[in-house]
Amino acid sequence: MSDTERRAPLDRRRVADAALRLLNEVGLEGLTLRAIARELDVKAPALYWHFKDKQALLDEMATEMYRRMVAGTALDPGETWQECLLRENRALRTALLAHRDGAKVFSGSRFTGLDHARHMEERLGLLTAAGFSLSEAVRATSTTYAYTIGFVIEEQGVQPLPDERREGYDVEERARRMAEFPLAARAGAELFGDYDLHFEEGLQIVIAGIATRYRPGH
Repeated sequence: MSDTERRAPLDRRRVADAALRLLNEVGLEGLTLRAIARELDVKAPALYWHFKDKQALLDEMATEMYRRMVAGTALDPGETWQECLLRENRALRTALLAHRDGAKVFSGSRFTGLDHARHMEERLGLLTAAGFSLSEAVRATSTTYAYTIGFVIEEQGVQPLPDERREGYDVEERARRMAEFPLAARAGAELFGDYDLHFEEGLQIVIAGIATRYRPGH
């Protein structure tokens, strides 16, 4: 950390930024207020002025991840609802993968500000203009969101960071051990390989299901 960073006023955003940097080194389980205080070169009690507990910190970290994800973006008025859901969930996955345990930090956290409200309003406006009721629009967006969060939690369980792979997830070794179950053995390549391809295919399946279920515009 530079001298300028050390002298900067301690606020919620600065603490969240330090926590996100540290997250890639220690993971969610190793992320403590004491460790973050060391990273910021302050005493741990100073952090409790800003965060009453670890969940409050995770809320701010998720909010900062969201801010970075949407910074400089704007809804294209010519975009279809399918294109909107594809784009936003691709961006969400990219943001989550940028941090070890990023999906776990994001999942279940409560945004601390209203940064998300404008984007939510625009997205729901696009879907309702396309023929969804508000309830259907909420269900469509929350279902694709849940798919993306769940997918990345599983993905990061195997690959904590893009250049890492947990021990025990060698596809060829798995196939050898499960040789007497040929379909299950061959499924390993589908389950634990080419996450980019599998995410895209799954997301498009979900969106196709939304179109079939709600038939907006009909």
